[in-house]
Amino acid sequence: MYEGAIQDLIDELGRLPGVGPKSAQRIAFHVLSADPADVNRLAGALRKVKELVRFCTTCYNVAESEQCRICRDPRRTDEVLCVVEEPKDVVAVERTGEFRGRYHVLGGAINPLEGIGPDNLRIRELLTRLSGGAVRELILATDPNTEGEATATYLALMVKPMGIAVTRLASGLPVGGDLEYADEITLGRAFEGRRAV
Repeated sequence: MYEGAIQDLIDELGRLPGVGPKSAQRIAFHVLSADPADVNRLAGALRKVKELVRFCTTCYNVAESEQCRICRDPRRTDEVLCVVEEPKDVVAVERTGEFRGRYHVLGGAINPLEGIGPDNLRIRELLTRLSGGAVRELILATDPNTEGEATATYLALMVKPMGIAVTRLASGLPVGGDLEYADEITLGRAFEGRRAV
């Protein structure tokens, strides 16, 4: 619809999750009319995140060094491991202030319709961590939707023979919802009332 650079920007913004054509157009025109210093700050932040941010070598959360701040924290217990789908879910759980263990980020959920199976997730790495013997409880905090439930069920079947207690977040989270959108109280109650799988 537009010429050159502005259309290229609209197209690129439209590729972002949750940004439709109208939003992409609004953002592009906002960038066009914004102060150059603001645009440079945004461009710098985008470059910086691609240069500095990587995945933690232990839990696969986002980090700016080899390990994330949670894996480096000696005050956390190694006996409880919380499995989540994405790094944004770690932030959601941390906001509750209810959990003092460690995390493992799978990098998604089992979704056969999208071609995502167990081999596409960090399940092998999880099983390696669990074989160390330090973990006594595994909390399955995958999203309460079809894919999250399938992933939790698969993990429970894989882990139960290891003699580790496997729990799932309790009710309080809406079915079909995402952890990142749950408020702190609801997510906190779900942690307090988790149940065996």
